[in-house]
Amino acid sequence: MICIATFYTHASALLSHRALKNAGIEAKMAPVPRSLSSSCGTCVSYRSDDPHFDLLDADVEAVYEASDDGYRRLLYHE
Repeated sequence: MICIATFYTHASALLSHRALKNAGIEAKMAPVPRSLSSSCGTCVSYRSDDPHFDLLDADVEAVYEASDDGYRRLLYHE
C-alpha cells in the first residue's frame, strides 16, 4: 500500500521520514496534495504493507492510504 502522512510541522515530517528510512522503508518527502491538508505543506509518502504509525513523529496530523480512487484516512489527530 502507498501511505501519505501529513504533519503539523516540517520538522515532524523530516523526523518521520528519517525514522521510516532508518527502518528500511522506501519513503520520500513531497508537497501535500491540497485535497488532504494545508497544514505545513510537506508530507511523507511511503510504500509498506503496514502504516507504521509507531515510526511517525507525535506531531503527525493524519495518515492516508492512496489508491486510484483517491485517499482513505487511516489515522487522524486533532
